[in-house]
Amino acid sequence: MAGSTPSKSGASRTRISAAHRTSDKPNNRHWRKHFLATLAETSNVSAAARKARIDPSHAYKVKRTENAFAAQWREALCEGYDLLEMEVLHRLRFGEPKDGDAKFDNATALRLLSQHRETVAKERAIRDNADVEEVRASLHKRLLDMRDEVLASRKAASGD
Repeated sequence: MAGSTPSKSGASRTRISAAHRTSDKPNNRHWRKHFLATLAETSNVSAAARKARIDPSHAYKVKRTENAFAAQWREALCEGYDLLEMEVLHRLRFGEPKDGDAKFDNATALRLLSQHRETVAKERAIRDNADVEEVRASLHKRLLDMRDEVLASRKAASGD
């Protein structure tokens, strides 16, 4: 497990065994990509945590403490709900596939979509607002550039 060894300075340092330094530990950031990809695919936090080999409580803790991860989480859920919505629409339009053992519960899927409609709508609004801000910033920069061009041409015309 862990043992204590003196360092060159004489201070005691803790040695961590190889078994405790594996990449599936929660302090390793590589779990996040697996978690978010599975969350987008399944809209299921428990399934995403299993795939990432972490406890769901760790994912929730990181979500509470890191705004960037919370935004990625919301984005993954939006993608997951979009996929679920498309799958429900496909099944309603074309019926259930006859092969395979997996049963699809349309009623539960519709209930899930309706329960999270507001959350998804808020996230889409945030995303759309970010796009609007980018457009405004681009237009503002272009107007400033045009003003500078007009001022430069006036200055050149007056001979200054």
